[in-house]
Amino acid sequence: MKDNQLKIAVILGSTRDGRFGPAVGTWILDQVAQRGDMEADLIDLVETPLPTVFPVLGQPPASHEARDLLAAVSPRMAAADAFVIVTPEYNHSFPAILKNAIDWHTTEWHAKPVGFVSYGAFSAGLRAVEQLRLVLAELHAVTIRDSVGFQRVWEQFDGHGKAVDPAAGAAAKVMLDRLAWWAHALRDAKALRPYAA
Repeated sequence: MKDNQLKIAVILGSTRDGRFGPAVGTWILDQVAQRGDMEADLIDLVETPLPTVFPVLGQPPASHEARDLLAAVSPRMAAADAFVIVTPEYNHSFPAILKNAIDWHTTEWHAKPVGFVSYGAFSAGLRAVEQLRLVLAELHAVTIRDSVGFQRVWEQFDGHGKAVDPAAGAAAKVMLDRLAWWAHALRDAKALRPYAA
């Protein structure tokens, strides 16, 4: 990774059988790869599951298994300069497994920007994103206004995983440009003055 390159953690927030998320996640990874200023790290919650039973507030997880599961994810989130969350919409909101991953982490989110790629049927997952904005504000993260949403997602990709609408790539560029601006600004600010929540 180049010295000034940004590390972007891409969180794939669906674990449903038959999920479409990997196609969307691969697409946004490709968008990041086309840039010279970012490097992506995919955190797929199927491949890196997290515990679902929380310890007493303020205490570390009691079991070795829980600590091992967290060790596969938490350092990667801490190392990230910014995040892109890839999420479907479930019942006008986002998946419980994604909320679980968010809730296991606190300082990892502090003063870092978060972009969104959402997908669904009619709504393109935008209601999930609006609720995520509220959750992430509580964790001192900065959410990017510009996002990417795929309506009727199963019709939006060809057999090679490419988005059929050129506007998707344009939207991703805007979102990633904004994400880069905020990531650099916040990283520089924290180097001068540590962020205290």
